[in-house]
Amino acid sequence: MSDSPSIFSRIVSREIPAEIVYENDAVIAFRDIAPQAPVHLLVVPKTEEYRTVTELAAGDPQLLAQLVAVAQALADEHADGDYRLIFNTGAGAGQTVFHVHAHVLAGGLTEGTLGH
Repeated sequence: MSDSPSIFSRIVSREIPAEIVYENDAVIAFRDIAPQAPVHLLVVPKTEEYRTVTELAAGDPQLLAQLVAVAQALADEHADGDYRLIFNTGAGAGQTVFHVHAHVLAGGLTEGTLGH
């Protein structure tokens, strides 16, 4: 892990602005700044302890379950309840911030599209 806080930790601490759509003691969710779908939200645990979803699943399965529950609630609120949930794991899979986070994509997605 890097010695400097991730961009997501900086959003949690309000050092960097974001359009926050949900927050509780453990999780924060906000709009992606480069949306890949009509609804593109990021659901992020406030802890930087886990870099990937695999680490999160092994280290705190209850927090992972909370991320998934928040994703569903946000899809219910911001879309029709249907959504695509994506965890990029590793640079080769497109992960650019190594602070685990889920992408919630919704709104007119069809099979065979990544989000456009």
